[in-house]
Amino acid sequence: MNPFSSSTRLRDMIRSIRACKTAAEERGVVRKECADIRASINENDPHDRHRNLAKLMFIHMLGYPTHFGQMECLKLIASPGFPEKRIGYLGLMLLLDERQEVLMLVTNSLKQYPLLFLVTLHRFLFSHGLCLDSCSMLVVKDRTFAFGIHCYGLALCALGNICSAEMARDLAPEVERLIQFRDPNIRKKAALCSTRIVRKVPDLAENFINAASSLLKEKHHGVLITGVQLCYELCTINDEALEFFRKKCTEGLIKTLRDITNSAYQPEYDVAGITDPFLHIRLLKVLRVLGHGDANASDLMTDILAQVATKTESNKNAGNAILYECVETIMAIEDTSSLRVLAINILGRFLSNRDNNIRYVALNMLMKAIAFDDQAVQRHRVTILECVKDPDASIRKRALELVSLLVNENNVKQLTKELIDYLEISDEDFKEDLSAKICSIVEKFSPEKIWYIDQMLKVLSEAGKFVKDDVWHALIVVISNASELHGYTVRALYKAVLTYSEQETLVRVAIWCIGEYGDLLVNNVGMLGIEDPITVTECDAVDVVEDAITRHNSDMTTKAMALVALLKLSSRFPSISERIKDVILKQKGSLLLEMQQRAIEFNSIVERHKNIRSSLVERMPVLDEATFNVRRAGSLPASVSTMAKPSVSIPNGVSAAPLVDLLDLGSDDILAAPSSSSGADFLQDLLSVDLGSSSAQSGATPAPKAGTDLLLDILSIGTPSPAQNSTSAIDLLSTADMNNNSSTALDTLSSSAPPHIATTASAGGMFDLLDGLSPSPSKEATNGPAYPPIVAYESSSLKIDFTFSKPTGNPQTTNVEATFINLSPNTFTDFVFQAAVPKFLQLHLDPASSNTLPASGGNITQNLRVANSQHGKKSLVMRMRIGYKVNGKDVLEEGQINNFPPGL
Repeated sequence: MNPFSSSTRLRDMIRSIRACKTAAEERGVVRKECADIRASINENDPHDRHRNLAKLMFIHMLGYPTHFGQMECLKLIASPGFPEKRIGYLGLMLLLDERQEVLMLVTNSLKQYPLLFLVTLHRFLFSHGLCLDSCSMLVVKDRTFAFGIHCYGLALCALGNICSAEMARDLAPEVERLIQFRDPNIRKKAALCSTRIVRKVPDLAENFINAASSLLKEKHHGVLITGVQLCYELCTINDEALEFFRKKCTEGLIKTLRDITNSAYQPEYDVAGITDPFLHIRLLKVLRVLGHGDANASDLMTDILAQVATKTESNKNAGNAILYECVETIMAIEDTSSLRVLAINILGRFLSNRDNNIRYVALNMLMKAIAFDDQAVQRHRVTILECVKDPDASIRKRALELVSLLVNENNVKQLTKELIDYLEISDEDFKEDLSAKICSIVEKFSPEKIWYIDQMLKVLSEAGKFVKDDVWHALIVVISNASELHGYTVRALYKAVLTYSEQETLVRVAIWCIGEYGDLLVNNVGMLGIEDPITVTECDAVDVVEDAITRHNSDMTTKAMALVALLKLSSRFPSISERIKDVILKQKGSLLLEMQQRAIEFNSIVERHKNIRSSLVERMPVLDEATFNVRRAGSLPASVSTMAKPSVSIPNGVSAAPLVDLLDLGSDDILAAPSSSSGADFLQDLLSVDLGSSSAQSGATPAPKAGTDLLLDILSIGTPSPAQNSTSAIDLLSTADMNNNSSTALDTLSSSAPPHIATTASAGGMFDLLDGLSPSPSKEATNGPAYPPIVAYESSSLKIDFTFSKPTGNPQTTNVEATFINLSPNTFTDFVFQAAVPKFLQLHLDPASSNTLPASGGNITQNLRVANSQHGKKSLVMRMRIGYKVNGKDVLEEGQINNFPPGL
């Protein structure tokens, strides 16, 4: 006999599949078996039908397709024998789901199979008024059908697993009547089936309220637990049901929970010495829903919750599960602080448990509890800190998040010390998260600047390579603003970098401070009472910087900062300027082009411009800490200038602001300057010309008020009158000729420029010189007709604005600029925007300006291009999906955009 014939038993097929040594061999066995089953199905052999379906269920569990056997389930359900019905219903639950079209056939084939599914079965039985509790057989149309209690159970189980919304509406009345069935097993299955129906069609919830309330009085635990579950679903879905159960059933549920808690030993319900912990948990969950937001219901359940919390043993998993649900309920209801303290103490005991899962759920619950009673959680601070040192990575991270929530002005020093001490011995994998959290705590709760600097130096010394750039940037800003601590800081950094020279971030901050305050280091200026005097020579300070620039593992940023520091030290330490020059000259042979160029420029400054070197490398002005914090939070992009005047539009549609940024007019020193200063002064110094005499001699041309205006005057673009443009340019160049005879380049430009230059021509020519850009049509001609912007999508945490424009001569194409605005206090990382359009549209997405969306109003932009092949006939429509991470958790938002302006 063929071992893979359709008559092969299920056991033999399983043995053959398990004997396969490779996946290919297993696929071959399954392929042959499926072919034999198909042949048997085509022969319509009823003898092997149940055996074939059993094999198909096993093949389905292995992950192979079995859709060709779905009709066999229906045939077995319609068969007269109970064993065949059992296999048929089991196959129905495994091989089909509510999305399968075969289920539609179930509803539409009632005439062919009178008892094909539960619909026909129930309707037939109730229409004939039969009492099925004592019956076991029924003859319908000369066919004998086995039915009874077991058939009810099979049908209800199948319905509870694969019921669709349409089937739920048809079967709801029959299932509701079965809840009152005499057999408890049927009542239990009917209640579970009702739960599925209510989830699928919430509008039917009110039909099951009375039936569910009757189940809450059951003595049979199996029926009672399903009734409680149905009650819970109804309360979460329907407000009327919630009010009904609050008024009618709260006291009864409390009494049931008290009876179970105080009941004697019952072997049939006992689990680890606790009577029916599953029913305990279900009752606590439904009480949580009933007590939430209702003071009267909460008062009724206070005593029983305290009794459960104190009497339940915590040395078994069943007891811990009940205690956890009890804590959840206490935190959810309207209650006094005494019961919440009891709940938090239970969580504190959980933290001492050896089971990692129990400790993890306790940490999660404490993070919620801290919003209710911070002081009660603070009592367990020592235990929580011990969890930070746990070997399990998930517990460490969750405990670290909880510690950061516990920090306040009173305990910041103690908790920070504990965390930094652990940082020294922590695993490499955990140092990045730990150092980031410490830095965040120190920045937020620092009581004084000297303490902030000390703690940041400790973090940089222990985990400097794990610290992100914005952290040490913020440290430099704080150091710049603490003028009384400059000497103390540079000495502390000097001592730290000698010991921890392998920490890249520490080295960067140290060489920046040595470059700025090297003279304070050598002369021991600003000594504090807590310091020990040290002796540092000029050569010692230079050695530190030289070591950073020559170390083979230093990156580009560190070497560049070291080179700038050497240039500054050449002015602060004139006695060893020759040695510094030699170190700079060595970088002329660097493999990095940027280093080569800067080395040549700095060497020229040291050799030829000693008279201006001191002014060039004087100490940086105090950095604007407030502006830096705003930029760091993402509210102000780094390229935006603080000048109140808007950027000027020039004829070819290119904004002038980027040109100003090329001259560094938007840098920090400009931002920190007084409002009376302007970009004109900076450009005047850059060009070495006197702009004051220019404005005095030319009465018709006003003096420039900002670097933007002056730059546009130089380029002869951006002003309304061509004559005015040319006049201002000629005045500027002629003034430069009178005040600076060495400006030969300006002289050449002045002599070659015609007296009157057209605005468009000069703009186009200048941009050809700058970037090879050719003049383009004006902004109005490019954008075409104006379309109003729209709010494409808005939720509690995210807002999306769309602005539209159309290219000239192509009305089918629409350019869309999407602006994503973060409305939440959390930063969104790994931000991705996806969109889909119908077939008559073509969509192109450009990369977003960033994949990080800053918190509290921060925004990023992304350009879209949509081509409408049915322009004028069909309007735009778009389906979009946004994915991002908040505190490491994935968030997905979806929506459809239908409010596009007409005409697109």
